Amino acid sequence: MNRQVILDTETTGLDVSRNHKIIEIGCIEIIDRKYTGKKFHEYLNPKRQIDQGALSVHGITNEFLEDKPLFEDIKDSLLNFINGSELIIHNAPFDIGFLEHEYKKSRHKIEIEKICKIFDSLIYARKLHPGQKNSLDALCKRYNVDNSSRDFHGALLDARILGDVYLAMTGGQTSFNLGNSKVAEKKKNNTEKLSGEYIVQFASDDELREHNELISEIDSVSSGKCIWNISKF
Repeated sequence: MNRQVILDTETTGLDVSRNHKIIEIGCIEIIDRKYTGKKFHEYLNPKRQIDQGALSVHGITNEFLEDKPLFEDIKDSLLNFINGSELIIHNAPFDIGFLEHEYKKSRHKIEIEKICKIFDSLIYARKLHPGQKNSLDALCKRYNVDNSSRDFHGALLDARILGDVYLAMTGGQTSFNLGNSKVAEKKKNNTEKLSGEYIVQFASDDELREHNELISEIDSVSSGKCIWNISKF
């Protein structure tokens, strides 16, 4: 079983060394590349003012957070949720730095990398798409992930969007809509029924071209180590 947790945070500001705090944590569980429906989501009272620049990004106000729990109130539940998983984070040093700062302030010093594997989707995207924009919004556009509801950043919303991007970027597909007429027709035109009940799905010319382009890109990034490049064999 491969358990992964997509994690994102929102904060009072960008500089943890100035004692900026986490105000929202969003985590979504994926097992064997499928969403399980399990999540961890909390808004937190930072006991400090939110920078105006941060407020313009996530829209979360101090007034909204006044009755929310402190980090120390939820730290054990969060730890139980992420412990032993592979964390998928976009720009991991930022979120990991804030989480470790919060645990340290709560007298529970912890090194996240010692209890979780870390997959930084930003580093991975930069390797796949060198010289291109690799923000979450840019990746959504590149991989046709719907982010139309993202008027403001939000930890849980961004975690779900990042999950879709991660699955697409690493070769998975989050869902199939075979009811779509164009998709259904494409499937129909590229199948052949053999003896018995077996059906072979053939790739179209466009799919083969896109596949070869991706393989060439991976081969270039990996310095010629792509094992799927059959032209080498």
